[in-house]
Amino acid sequence: MSAPTHRRNPFLGRMPLPERNYIADALRTETVGGVLLLAAAVAALIWANTLGGSYEAVRGFHLGPAALGLDLSVQHWAANGLLAVFFFVAGIELKRELVAGELRDPKAAALPVIAALCGMAMPAVVYFTVNSVGGGSLQGWAVPTATDIAFALAVLAVIGTSLPAALRAFLLTLAVVDDLFAILIIAVFFTSTLNFLALGLAAVGLVIFYLLLRKGVRGWYVYVPLALVIWALMENSGVHATIAGVAMGLMLRCTRREGETRSPGEHIEHLVRPLSAGFAVPLFALFSAGVSISGGAVHDVFTRPETLGVVLGLVVGKTLGIFGGTWLAARFTKAELNPDLAWPDVFAVASLAGIGFTVSLLIGELAFSGNAVLTDEIKASVLIGSLLAAVFAGILLKLRNAEYKKLCEEEERDEDQDGIPDIYELDNPEYHLRMAAIHEAKAAEHRRLAEVASSRHAGDDGPA
Repeated sequence: MSAPTHRRNPFLGRMPLPERNYIADALRTETVGGVLLLAAAVAALIWANTLGGSYEAVRGFHLGPAALGLDLSVQHWAANGLLAVFFFVAGIELKRELVAGELRDPKAAALPVIAALCGMAMPAVVYFTVNSVGGGSLQGWAVPTATDIAFALAVLAVIGTSLPAALRAFLLTLAVVDDLFAILIIAVFFTSTLNFLALGLAAVGLVIFYLLLRKGVRGWYVYVPLALVIWALMENSGVHATIAGVAMGLMLRCTRREGETRSPGEHIEHLVRPLSAGFAVPLFALFSAGVSISGGAVHDVFTRPETLGVVLGLVVGKTLGIFGGTWLAARFTKAELNPDLAWPDVFAVASLAGIGFTVSLLIGELAFSGNAVLTDEIKASVLIGSLLAAVFAGILLKLRNAEYKKLCEEEERDEDQDGIPDIYELDNPEYHLRMAAIHEAKAAEHRRLAEVASSRHAGDDGPA
């Protein structure tokens, strides 16, 4: 007798139910936040192009205690303060993926990590090439490297396209790895002068934060004030203040202990994610996305090497990088694609990842902070590049939308109504017994109706 063969779980195959439920819950919040983000971006553009003077006055208004080094503009508060909340959630997501999600298994993590790395490297190469040939500034190489998961999901919501859970999870994992490397890029390449005293005190604050977590101390009134102190010290240290949010997110425990339905990290993420997606990120977009859009400005986006490099990096670099990295990694590891999907589906998701909004705008501000005109042009290129990527991805996804709907319906079907999709119970004998009872009851009812119909038919055919 030959030894039994063990089939590996295919790439983009069915996820474990707890992981699927967690991702579905997270993506629902991100989708709502993405729609708000889209609305905020549109509002910023309208405000900046109709009442530009008031827009500049509001986002340039300074407030905060100068003695603490926090006399900052509204735009700065939004970029460094509110986005710290966004990166805090990103830190929790990353920690959870590393200890309990797709990234915990090196073999399973290889494909999305390689795809994400290629999806960041290729846009940088495209930007570098365009600006080397065109004689532009190389400072903006990192602008087109990031994916905005919320904006991508908002596009899906707006165009009404369904995506199977595996493709959504792949997109989320790409975004998590993207965020990790965006954090490293910000920390390494956009830190100039350092205040070692403030940085040291911030490190002490992070150690205290970690020890309190280890000791099991609870209460928002302990952690929120401490987090604000750590953030303020990081802001004064010369390191971008959002790094404080990431560091604190990474410290939370994201593994479940016996008797826990959620780990502390998952619980806090569930509480903070709506604040991040529904308030912090849209408000950042409101004060960062407002740029002047005119025929001349659009013409400049496609003729200036810096802005053209960003557009091509997002639309072409992201798509080719993610798809090419995924295909090569699958070939190298001999991973088999889920038979319900096809490589054009991966290509469509790769093009959707070209929507780089929040982090791209932030890096654009950091890269060209000394040149207000070029900063606005870079922002315009991010908006135009993201729009082109959204349109391109939307067309590709619509071509397969009917198939996606069938797959989603199959994933959601729960005929025995026990709260667990049937597809996860095919190996459970109790499920099949329940379904047998359901079908037997339906059969009995149909037999009864057949007898009633037969008696009526006999009565109609009888003598008058």
